[in-house]
Order: sequence, then structure tokens, then C-alpha cells
Amino acid sequence: MSRREDSGGAGAWRACPRTGGRSACAAIVPAPTESPSPHRTYTDRRAAAQAELTVLDRISARYANLRTVAFVAAAGIALFTLLGRLPKPWWWAAAGALAVYGLLAVLHHQVFLKEQRARHFVLLNERGLARLEGGWHAFTDTGERFLSPNHLYATDLDVFGQGSLFQLINETATRAGEERLAAWLSAPADADTVVTRQGAARELAPRVDFRQELCVDARVVAKEKADPSLFIQWAEAGPSLDAIRWSRPLAVVLPLVTLTLFILGTVGVIPDSLVWLGLLAQLGVAVATRPTLKRMDEAVEQGERGFVRYAALFERVEKQSFEHPRLKQLQSGLQPGQGAPVSHLFRRFSRLYSLIEFKRHQFHALVHWLTLWDIHALFALEGWRAAHGKQVRQWFEGLSELEALCCIGGLAHDRPAFTWPQLESQGPRVEATALGHPLLDAPVANDVSLPGARHALLITGSNMSGKTTLMRALGANVVLALAGAPVCAATLRLSPLQVLTSMRVKDSLERGVSYFYAEVQRLKMVLDAAQAAHGQVLFLLDEILLGTNTRERQIASREVLRLLLASGACGAVTTHDLSLAVLADEKDSHVVNVHFRDHLEDGKMVFDYRLRQGVVDTTNALRVLRLAGVPVHDPDAPAS
Repeated sequence: MSRREDSGGAGAWRACPRTGGRSACAAIVPAPTESPSPHRTYTDRRAAAQAELTVLDRISARYANLRTVAFVAAAGIALFTLLGRLPKPWWWAAAGALAVYGLLAVLHHQVFLKEQRARHFVLLNERGLARLEGGWHAFTDTGERFLSPNHLYATDLDVFGQGSLFQLINETATRAGEERLAAWLSAPADADTVVTRQGAARELAPRVDFRQELCVDARVVAKEKADPSLFIQWAEAGPSLDAIRWSRPLAVVLPLVTLTLFILGTVGVIPDSLVWLGLLAQLGVAVATRPTLKRMDEAVEQGERGFVRYAALFERVEKQSFEHPRLKQLQSGLQPGQGAPVSHLFRRFSRLYSLIEFKRHQFHALVHWLTLWDIHALFALEGWRAAHGKQVRQWFEGLSELEALCCIGGLAHDRPAFTWPQLESQGPRVEATALGHPLLDAPVANDVSLPGARHALLITGSNMSGKTTLMRALGANVVLALAGAPVCAATLRLSPLQVLTSMRVKDSLERGVSYFYAEVQRLKMVLDAAQAAHGQVLFLLDEILLGTNTRERQIASREVLRLLLASGACGAVTTHDLSLAVLADEKDSHVVNVHFRDHLEDGKMVFDYRLRQGVVDTTNALRVLRLAGVPVHDPDAPAS
């Protein structure tokens, strides 16, 4: 069954899952009446940001007009004074008007920055509404770059890519945060880590202000998601200026000597020409140090990428009052020892970086010759790196974890009917009530029970009845749970385990691999991973071994299932081969037959997507063909 066929309308999490409605997750845990709904929260915040933007637009227009007046006044007064129409003291009036113009330009720039922030807030709250109304499928950050055909479950369970878990919950503002969230969705965490993430995310869920401010702070400083890896690489690199360390004292002494020679020559104590000795010496130092300074300058510029403006971002975290131990621990990492907080250290880095940016000024060459400016600037930056460079990775790792936790908290906020799973120490185990697919607008609720090792569900049913969607719902919720996130279920109890899937197997013309052999390779990967995990596994297999004849498929499917169960794993298998149902009748078997069904109403197939006990007793392949307009004949049907 496709995702669309099982989706229904938007706003599904507001309906009741256990009373015959189509929603799996709604009303599972009613939101407190005193708390505004997510929709109201985002609507009000968007309206406030739009109202602020309207006010700022008016202020900006006024500043633009005043700047024009000041500039015209300065130019007019200067022109009339130059032509002799005004006395020379009016030059001061022209200078004053020009100063006013400069002041207005500075104030106008601050308004521009506020407008930029307001636009980001409008966008963030529009994205929040899109998550509630199904518009999140249009988000451009799908995480497709994290997809790997050999991953144990990501492709089959829509973890990354279009219409994925990542696309739904990702609200990171840096590449490091994005990669941290992707890593959490790509591999299960242990029980302690899951519980820690749950606690931290639960605290962050209602803190919409903080989560959005943190995101806006990061997005304001970079047009695209900033990648701190190059900055970390620069910060952790060894000293770059050791080869010219001799130049540092000369950079202090020579300009003073040259200035002294100039003053003494000016007052006639020594010949004027002696000043050139100092200038030539400084030129020699500048030429000798240029290659090393240039390499250092290029490395800094390549790694910086806007991080000079990250002080506000770290300050936002430093000023928060957290309760959860993990959040406090992350915050303390931004206040190293008894020294200055990280935000102060970044502001110092920003000031030092501004010194080397002077190279873009047209008089840079002259100033460097006279003062050996670049030597002072780059040695100062080298000193900052020596003092703090080894800590930079820790700062950004803490920030990336906080971003990922904010994404999980955002999911909890946007889906108040989702529940926090309970972790069990003994496994494998997955037991859920009112389980639905977290990516569907209106998933149907079903209970699933895999209470221990060697337990399996053998799912039969007609085409499009919901077999595959149930398995994807089970797998996707387990992935969310073991990343530390809430899940689309009334309750979910599980143990830490590895999810293994074989659902969307593809052949490969490029590799010369047939569909059947590609599926065999995938099943071998699943079996090997189950053995390596010592049975702490949830396997999900969809219609396996379709690329061979019926007899061999039945034999091979039974053996694959037996091998997985023998490893101690638990899981589910969908099949059209009803002969596999006999596995449930074997001695000491923990295989349970369950099924989905359909029925005809007014000549159309109708599905209720409800899981039932036992083996399906109807099929619909011929009916599907006929409804599609293919005139097939059933030779076993009674003659009319």
C-alpha cells in the first residue's frame, strides 16, 4: 500500500485512533488545555513577526528619505561653498551634514539587520505551519546526501530523501547540526543515551522562543548552512608562523625606530635621508615574511566562513537557564573553566579577524610597509588559536548536539499526541498500541506485539491492504524511538536493537546484478547483521525472493525466516505465499499469523487497514486488474 493511499486528510493527529477513525496518533495524549496548540503558536508568532516587519519597513523608508536629504544637503552646501556662493565656514556645515548621513547609514543598517531577523522568524513559523498542514514535503533539505544503498534500513524506511523523517523534523541551522541529527537517525543509541536525549528534548519542546532564536542567530550569519569543519581544521592545526617568529620583535622595534628617525630628521638633529634606512629595513621584513603570512591568511579566510559572527549564537545558549543535566553539561562546555565564556572568545576572534581583513583596504600596502601591520595581526590570531584552538571542536559539537535536540523537541511540540517510548533492558522486544506511521497525515492505528526473541508476525493480505505500510510504521517508529524522539503510538515499549530491512531491493544494470541476486545480497547482509548483533534485532522483510519460482521461493523464504529467528531476532514478514502460514503451527513456534483484508462496496475495493489475527482468506489481484481496465478471466470462477 502506498503512503498516499493510507494518508487521508491533513490534521490527522487531532482525531481519535481507537474509535474507528483513521488517525493512529491523535488524542493519544491530549494536550493540556492551558497550552496553546502548535497551530495557534505558529500562527501568532508569524503574525507578530510580520507586524514587526511592517513597522521596520516604514522605519527603513524614513531612514532612506533622511539619508537622501542629508546627502543632498551635504553635496549642495559643498557645491555652493566651492562656487563661492557661501562663505568658507559653510564647509563645516557640509561636513556636519555628511556626518549626519554617516550616522543615519549606521542606524539604517541596524534596521536592515532587524528586518532580516524578522523575515527569518516569518519563514520559521511558516515552516512550522507547513509541518502541521502537510506542506513539509516541499522543504528542500531532504537529507538525500546521507542516503546509502547499503544502509541497513534508511532507504526502506524513508529516513532520508523526499518525504522522509529527516525532511519532517530537520530544523538545524549548521552543517554540523544536520550531520548530528542524521547520525542519530542512522544508528540506534543505547538505553541510557536514549533516555538522556528524551529528557533534554522534553525540556526544549515548549521553549519555542529559544529554539527559534537559536536557529535565526545561526541563519543570520550565513546565507547557507555554515560548515564548521574547515574552521575546526584551522583551529586545530599547528603553528603556522614559527618560521618567521624572528619578525615579531622586529615588527615592534623597526616602526618605532623609523618614526624616531623621521622625527629627529624633521627637527634637524640628523640628516633627513636616514629615515629611509628604517623604511628599507621594514620593506625587507615585509618581503621576507610575505609567503608565510599569505599562507596563514588564506588558511584563516578559508576556515572562517562567517564564524566571526557566532558570538551571539553561543551567548544565546550561555544565557539560558536549563534544568536537565545534559543541557547543563552542554552549556558548561561553553564556559570553559574559570575563563571567559565562549561568546567572549568569539568576539575577541572577531576583532582579531577584522585586523587581517584590512588587507581589502586600498591603503593596506602602504600601512603594512609603515607599521608591518600583517605581522601584528596574524601573530595575534596565532596566539588566539594557540590558546583556544583545541577547544573549538568541543564548542561546535556541543552546539550541534543542542541543534539536534531542538529538532527532537520540535517534533514533540508539533505532534503533542506522539508519546515518549519506554526503554526495556531485556530484548529484543517491541510492543506498541495504536501504532501509526509518523509520516502519514492520517495513519490508521494498529497494535503490534513482538514480546521477545524469536517472535515474528507473518503478515498476509491482498494488494494495497496495508501490509508494507504497517512494517514501515513499525520500523520508522523504532528508528525515532532509538534516536531519542517521540513516536506515533499510544504506547511503545522496546529494547535497544538494530533495525534490519529488505523492502525496496533494486536490480543494477550498471553492476550487472539481477533483481533476484540483488535481493539475495540484501538478505545475506540482513542475516550477517543479525548474527553480529547477537539477535538484538528487529527484522522487516517485504515479499522476499519474488525473483524465482513459487516452489523455491516458499522453501527459501521459510529457511531465511528460520535463520533469523534462530539468531534470537524478532520481526515481521509480509507474504502472498499462504503456505508460509504453517510456520505458526510448528512446535515451540512464536510466529503469529496476522492479516489485512478488503471488501467490495458499489463495485469498488475498500480497505480499512486494520490488522486482524489469522491468515487472509481473500485475494484481489484479478479484481485490481479488472478495475484498471484489463479484461482478465478467472478460469476457476463459476460459469455465469
